[in-house]
Amino acid sequence: MIYGKRLNLLNRRKKGMLTRDDLLINASSVEKTITEFIREQIEVSGLQGAVLAVSGGVDSAATFVLTVKALGSERVRAVTMPERDITPECDIKDVMRLAEMYDVTCDVVEITPVIHVMRSILPLYDSSDLVSSGNVKTRMRMTIIYHYSNVLRSMVIGGTNKTEWLTGYFTKHGDGGVDLMPLAGLYKTQVRQLARHLGIPKKIIDKTPTAGLWPGQSDEGELGIKYEVLDLLLYAWERGIGAAAIARELRVHPTTVERILKRVRVNEHKRCLPLILRLSSVNG
Repeated sequence: MIYGKRLNLLNRRKKGMLTRDDLLINASSVEKTITEFIREQIEVSGLQGAVLAVSGGVDSAATFVLTVKALGSERVRAVTMPERDITPECDIKDVMRLAEMYDVTCDVVEITPVIHVMRSILPLYDSSDLVSSGNVKTRMRMTIIYHYSNVLRSMVIGGTNKTEWLTGYFTKHGDGGVDLMPLAGLYKTQVRQLARHLGIPKKIIDKTPTAGLWPGQSDEGELGIKYEVLDLLLYAWERGIGAAAIARELRVHPTTVERILKRVRVNEHKRCLPLILRLSSVNG
């Protein structure tokens, strides 16, 4: 099967084509692999279960469903952390309906009071700096989810996908600060395929992807490219296809390709453990 896919890719390369078919997955096989991964990691850790933040988007929804399938509803705790006047009410309702579908307890923790405190005590806090202030929100959410992790002796499961992971489109020590990332081997468009297979409501799958950090914010708006194109761009780059060829085959401006690949390069530090300087001697 793998050989056949490589042969098909080679034939398309000769024809000069990158297509969505390159990103098709065997959803049943992927589901089995991911649920086994989650189950095994929880068992090895000696912890009692899993906790996860659920936002109402497709990534967190898919992660939630896979975690429940892996562990059972009684070993999973979901938390949704809306911000007043920012988080749409429909997102909260979608999360609660999903939790109800799988008989999982889901707590709603309003983060607005915490944000007000941080705004009042942080010397350099500037609400007009959307990225910086947005990262504060994300890190506060991760602090809350790790509170649950400690109290419930559970592992934190994150919903970051491969597209976000490669481009650095996540907050370091925020939504990127988790114990497991079951979806980080799947591009965004592949997560949608898996979500359809899992029976996640179409309303959630079709939502405009957003981190929900400020009004009107969207993933594709910030990245400056549609996920359908971005995923193929990254897929081609991972397989050693040059920037010029990628631009030509996807009919994307070369500067867009270079900009995305630069994001991948400069965000390498977000994908690594802290660098440690190893000294040969510390005794003078």
